[in-house]
Amino acid sequence: MTESPGAISSGAKRQPRSVVSRDGTGTVEKHDFLVEIGTEELPPKALRALEQAFAAGLSNGLSKADLAHGEVKSFASPRRLAVLVRRLAVRQPDQRIERRGPPVNAAFDAAGQPTRAAQAFAAGCGVAWNVLERREEGKGAFLYYAGVKPGASAVQLLPDLVRTALDALPIQRRMRWGAGEVEFVRPVHWIVMLYGREVVPATLFDIPAGKLTRGHRFHAPKPLALSTPAAYERSLGGHGHVIADFAVRRERVRERVATAAAGLGGRALMREALLDEVTALVEWPVPLAGRFEPRFLGLPREVLISTLEDHQRYFPVESMDGALLPCFVAVANLESREPAKVIEGNERVVRPRLADAAFFWDQDRRTPLAARIADLDTVTFQARLGSLGDRSRRIRVLAIEVAGATGQSVAQAERAASLCKCDLLSAMVGEFPELQGIMGAHYALADGEDPEVAAALREHYLPRGAGDALPLTGTGMVIAIADKLDTLAGIFALGSKPSGTKDPFGLRRAAIGLTRILLERRLDLDLAGLLRHAVGLAQADIERIALPTGKAAPALSIDAVAEELYDYVLERLRAYYLENDAVKGPFTTEMFDAVLATRPASPMDFDRRLKALSEFLALPEAASLTAANKRVANLLRKSGEQARAETPEPRSGGRAAGGAASPVDPALLEEPAERSLFESIDALRGTVSAATARRDYAGALTELAALRPAVDAFFDAVMVMDEDPRLRTNRLALLAHMRDLFAGVADLSRLPG
Repeated sequence: MTESPGAISSGAKRQPRSVVSRDGTGTVEKHDFLVEIGTEELPPKALRALEQAFAAGLSNGLSKADLAHGEVKSFASPRRLAVLVRRLAVRQPDQRIERRGPPVNAAFDAAGQPTRAAQAFAAGCGVAWNVLERREEGKGAFLYYAGVKPGASAVQLLPDLVRTALDALPIQRRMRWGAGEVEFVRPVHWIVMLYGREVVPATLFDIPAGKLTRGHRFHAPKPLALSTPAAYERSLGGHGHVIADFAVRRERVRERVATAAAGLGGRALMREALLDEVTALVEWPVPLAGRFEPRFLGLPREVLISTLEDHQRYFPVESMDGALLPCFVAVANLESREPAKVIEGNERVVRPRLADAAFFWDQDRRTPLAARIADLDTVTFQARLGSLGDRSRRIRVLAIEVAGATGQSVAQAERAASLCKCDLLSAMVGEFPELQGIMGAHYALADGEDPEVAAALREHYLPRGAGDALPLTGTGMVIAIADKLDTLAGIFALGSKPSGTKDPFGLRRAAIGLTRILLERRLDLDLAGLLRHAVGLAQADIERIALPTGKAAPALSIDAVAEELYDYVLERLRAYYLENDAVKGPFTTEMFDAVLATRPASPMDFDRRLKALSEFLALPEAASLTAANKRVANLLRKSGEQARAETPEPRSGGRAAGGAASPVDPALLEEPAERSLFESIDALRGTVSAATARRDYAGALTELAALRPAVDAFFDAVMVMDEDPRLRTNRLALLAHMRDLFAGVADLSRLPG
C-alpha cells in the first residue's frame, strides 16, 4: 500500500485518508486513532515503563489483528497514558477462504444426491451444498468451498485491543475505587477513544469513551474537546498547559534546570533516574532556584545529594570545580503568580531535613564503628539465618578465603568484613538507608581506619545494579564477593530461591554482580568450591538457630543446594554474553548452552571455553565435526535407552549415566575406517587432554579439527548399529571416546548442524 498525496489541514473539513491498493481495484480508507486513559497521579517511577508497554501492547494487537497502520506514538504525564496511531486502516483486509471437504464418492450417493457428509460440510461453511466446487487431486476428487470472509472493522476491534493492552501493563498492584470492581494502577476518571472524528463506542473501567480530555489540574481545569486525534498534542500543549510527550517534557526540564543552575553560578547535577522521576511528576515544568544555609556544606557530599535528590526531588548545584554550592533547583508543576513564595516553601521544607542529617552526622561519630560490632548480634538479619553479627562472621570467613585466593591482604579483608555491616546501626543510615556502605566509609575514615578498609565498606555493595561501577580496591572486591556469596547461599539454603519474576531478596542482582566482578576483574576463582563453602556456613547457622527452638533442622543437602546455586549463578551469564553490547563475540544461545553443559569451574573458565568455541566454529572443519557430534549423541542416547529397556543394569557400550566411556577393544575394529578413527583419537588424546588441563581450549579444539577426515570416513564406511552386539558396543564406545575429547571444552551436540 502507498499513501495517496494531499494531506488536509486541520482547519479544513477533513476527508478520509485513503491509499490506493496495489492492484488498483479500490481504496483502503485510513484515519488516525487516539486512546487516552485519564487517571489520578500515576506512580512516577513506573510511568515510563507503563507508557512504553501500553504503546507496544496496542501495536502488537493491531499487527495480530492485521490492521495496517503507520507510526505509533505514545504519551505519558502524571494524569494520563495515551497512544496515537497514524493512518489506521478502517477494516481488516478480506480473507480468501478455501476448505477441503469429503471425497466426492462419499459426498454423493448412487442417485447423485448429497449424503450427510456433504450436507454437514456445506452447513459448516454456511452455504448450500450445490455451490460447492469439485476438484481433482492426486488422491481423487474432493468437495471444496471457496469464499471470502469480510474483514472486521477497526471500530469493532479497537475496544478489545485497547483492553488487552491495558490488562497486560506491568502493574505490580492494581487498585479498586468507588463501588465498582474494575482495577487499574490508579483510579480512572476519563477515557478518550477517537477514530478520525468519530468516538469509538466503548466502555472501559465503567467509563464510556468520549472526545473530552482534561488539561492541567490548575491551569486548565475545564474539559477540552478534541476535534481529531492529530490535534491531541497541540490542544493539550496550548489551552491545556500539558506537555504530553514525555521526551519533550524531559528535555524541557533538562534545559530549564540547567539555565536556572547557571543563574546561580554553577551547574546542576542531573542523574538520569531523577530526571525521569521529576518529568513524571509534572505536566507543566517550571524550574525554581532555591538556597540553603552554607553550614550544611560540612556534611558529606553524599548526604547532601541524597537529601536533595532522593527525599526532595531537587537538583543539587555544584561549582565549575565540582564543589557543592548551597543551592538547588526545584521543578514546580505550575506557573505561580508569586514564585518567591513557592521558592520559600521549598527552602523551608529542605531545611529540617538537612538539620536532621547534621544531627545524625554528629551523633554517629561519637561511637566508633568497631564499637558497634557487638551490637550486630542484637539485630536480626533473617529469622533462620540469624543476626547481622552471624552474617558478618560468615562474610569474614569467606573474605579470608577469597583474599588468600586472589593475593589480597587477609588482614585488611578480615577487618573490613567485621565492620562492613556496622553502619546499618547508625542513625544516619536508619534515616537514609540508601547511604549504607557510604556512611560506613566516612565513619571508618573518621575513626582512623586504614583507607583501603574504609573504601571496602563503601564498595562492598557494588555493583548495585545493571551497568553500575565495580569495586576499585582489592579489599573492596574481596568483601563484595564474600557478601554476595553469603546472600546467595543463605537464601538458597532456606529453600527460598527466586521463582518467576519474584526476587524479594535481590538474588539475581547479587548473582549478576558476582559474575561481573569475577569476569571483569579477571579472577579465576573456584566458584563451585566457594559456593559450597558459603552454603555450608549458612546451613550450619540455620541448624544452630533451629535446635534451641526445638524445630527440626532442615534436611537440605549442602552438595545439592550448592549445585543448584552454581547452576543459577552461571545461568545469569546468559544475558551478559548474549545481550551485552560491550562483550565482543558472535555468541548464540546454542553456543552458551554447549559450554554450560560442561559445568565450567568458574565464570573465567566459562569465558575461555565460549571464546574458544567461537574461534573453532569459524574453521572449515567445524560444521562437519559439529554434525558428527550431534549424530554421536543421538546414537549413544538411543543405545542407552535400548539398554535400559532390556535390562535394569547398564550395558557395556556407550556411556553409563554419570560414568566414563567404556574401553575400546582394538581386536574388534574390523573396518579400516574405524581403525583409523581409533588411531587418530589415540594419537590426539594426550595433546588434547594436556591443552584442556591448562585451559588452552582454543588449542584443544584446533587439534581436534584434525579428526574431520577420519570422522567423515567412519560414518561413510561403518555401520555403527551392527547386528553383532559386540561390534555395536565397541563402535559406540569408540564414538563415546571421541565425544569425550570434545566435551572437555563444550558439548558440540547442542549446536545446530
